[in-house]
Amino acid sequence: MSESELGLRDRLVEVGVDLVTKEGAQVLTLREIARRAGVSHGAPRRYFPTHLELLSAIARRGFADLGARAATALGDGEAGPRDQLKTLGRVYLDFALTQRGMYELMFRHDLLESGQLGLRETSLPLFGVLMDLVGRVRPEADAPVVAGALWANLHGIAQLWGWGSLQLATDADDFVPLLAAALEAHLGPEER
Repeated sequence: MSESELGLRDRLVEVGVDLVTKEGAQVLTLREIARRAGVSHGAPRRYFPTHLELLSAIARRGFADLGARAATALGDGEAGPRDQLKTLGRVYLDFALTQRGMYELMFRHDLLESGQLGLRETSLPLFGVLMDLVGRVRPEADAPVVAGALWANLHGIAQLWGWGSLQLATDADDFVPLLAAALEAHLGPEER
């Protein structure tokens, strides 16, 4: 691919990232991305033969952003695994609540080319970190299953908090107590 073609490909992804961040996943049509990038509505097809491939390229940026935030927050890993899980949970929930459109797109594997090597390489490492930490806190557990259940719990907290349902039901003004309860439910009580 020439430099100008690579530039346009990247610009289409950047426009998509901007759109999903500001307006949500529902506006991510090929036509709208092309219009905002200032190219013909057929231009994206030269770089992304299907709409799913363009959505996947946009979602990869979200996974990269979330992964970078998690790596920064976890730092050198000197904290214990349970504290690292608390940190990872906070990062995940904060991302979900501040980057709602991107978050929605990232986990809609029914809309993405999930089997695409690039998307799998970008989306699975963070789950690997979660599994490793769960395995270190609960070595006897089936780490993928417990990590999956914890992730589903965090995802539910993010969705219900974002919709305002948890605040109404719990009268909470912060998701941190819910995160603590989810961790305790999946990891057992914290040793004191």
